[in-house]
Formats: sequence, C-alpha cells, structure tokens
Amino acid sequence: MVRQSDVYSRGGIITEKNSDYCTVRLRLPAGVISPAQMVGVARIAEKYGRGDVHLTTRQTMEIPHVEPKNLEAMVVELKENGTPLGAEREEVVNVVACPGNDRCRASNIDSISLAKKIDEKHFGKDMPVKIRVSISACPNSCSGEQFNEIGITGICKPIRDPGLCTGCGTCVQYCRESAVGVKNGTVQVDDGNCIVCGACVSTCPYDILTSESPAYRISVGGRRGRHPAVGKHFITVTSEDLALEVVDRLIDQVYRYAYTGKLLADQLDKMDFDVLKESLMQQLPEGSILNECI
Repeated sequence: MVRQSDVYSRGGIITEKNSDYCTVRLRLPAGVISPAQMVGVARIAEKYGRGDVHLTTRQTMEIPHVEPKNLEAMVVELKENGTPLGAEREEVVNVVACPGNDRCRASNIDSISLAKKIDEKHFGKDMPVKIRVSISACPNSCSGEQFNEIGITGICKPIRDPGLCTGCGTCVQYCRESAVGVKNGTVQVDDGNCIVCGACVSTCPYDILTSESPAYRISVGGRRGRHPAVGKHFITVTSEDLALEVVDRLIDQVYRYAYTGKLLADQLDKMDFDVLKESLMQQLPEGSILNECI
C-alpha cells in the first residue's frame, strides 16, 4: 500500500481550486491506451471521482474531484490497470508523440515507439526543472515538439537523379514550400526552401525521387505557456538509437547543471549545450550526424 505522504509528494496529484479535492493525472506514454484500460479508467473515475475524465493537451488523462482520503487506494488500482500515476512537477513528464509510421502517411519515423522508449527510461525522474519531451514524425509538427524542452522531428532529405526524372511535375504539386520545380525536364530542389518533410519523395509516381534514411532532428529549450518560444536546433542524427543516446545526454546535462526557479528556455546560455554538442560530434560514429540546422 502506498502511504498517503508518498502520494502527496508525487507530481501526478494536483490540488484543485477547491483544496478539499485533488485531480489525479495518469501516465500514458504517447497517449496510447487499450480499450480494456479505458474501461478500467472509467470504473476508477466513477468509484473515486465524480464520474468524468479530462483529456489533457499532453496526451494524458486526469480524473478530477478526488477526495484525498481515497488517493492511496486509487493509486494502487490505477497501477494495476496499467495506467499509473503521472507527473507534473520538476520531473520528466508524459512523453508526447504523433501517430507516426503506425498510420500517418506523412510520417518519416516511428514516433510512438521512440516515445515509449524514452518514457520507460526517464519518466518521473526528479529534475531541477520540468522536462517535456515531444516527438513529431515529420516537420508538420502536429505534436508541437519544438515548443518543448526536448523536441524530436523526423525528417527525410530528397535525393534527385536528373538522368532518370521524367519531369512529370507531380512532386511540384505536392510541395507546400515551393522548394521543388522542374527545369529543362528535370527536378530541382531549392535547399533554402526545403524543410526536408519528404512529401515529394512519397508522391513520386515512378519512385525516381528517392531519399536518404530518415533522420531525427533534435531541439532543446522550447517553451509553452505565457511566453512561448521555439527550441534551438541541437543536433540531427541518423538513427533511433542515436536519438535515444542524445536524449539521455541532454537529460543528464539538465540534471547536472540546471537550477530550479526558471524554465530551461531561460537557462540555455548557461547550460553549455554547445560544449555537449561538440563532445557528441566527436564521440558519435562518423556519418551519424547530419549537417543541417533548419
């Protein structure tokens, strides 16, 4: 049995405006939940709350209006249901992801798998600042990853073969950035406008416009809230394993050097991320880092 004092110290318990009640936040990596778990959450909400469930902006659920005397038993039942207590304070909170390769036609990477791996390793870790991690499988940024402390974007750089291109112009129609054109019967890509989304590659009817392997663009220091800000590009790597390694190193860097009281976005200049990036560039295998900073 979880002691009440332990429950109150955890970030998933949020005191409501009426302090006689609490809202209980759940842990749902990438917002994925089974039908059986949904039934369990509904049962627990009816038993301990007021019978409703709130879907949050960070792909979790909250059960509102819970009396503190019921927290211990409720937390035990949530864990048994596979939807344990979430996080909210200065810790690594619920990891967010778009649908990714599982079902999205625009995706470049398996965002849900990556989110679950990050969650398994880092969720709930005590930090000097809140760490939000979000993953988008393409530059459409459906999960708003660039506005998180750590953001990961799946990208796909097109490779053109002028000798094979038929000049049909299909890719031009699908490029939303005016980065692709046909000149003298061959495709030309304007690297200045290209956001490496991969849409031109997937729409080529002859499979002539190909691509490099999908890559993982990682940003740091994004911010939501009152003064939103886009995170700074940190590094772009060529595999999921390397992306996980970079996230490990970023979280360790924040744990060691950040201080409480300010968001990470307000501490970037003092965090020596440039030093960390230089170290990674020397340690990671040759060819595993892309030279792009979009």
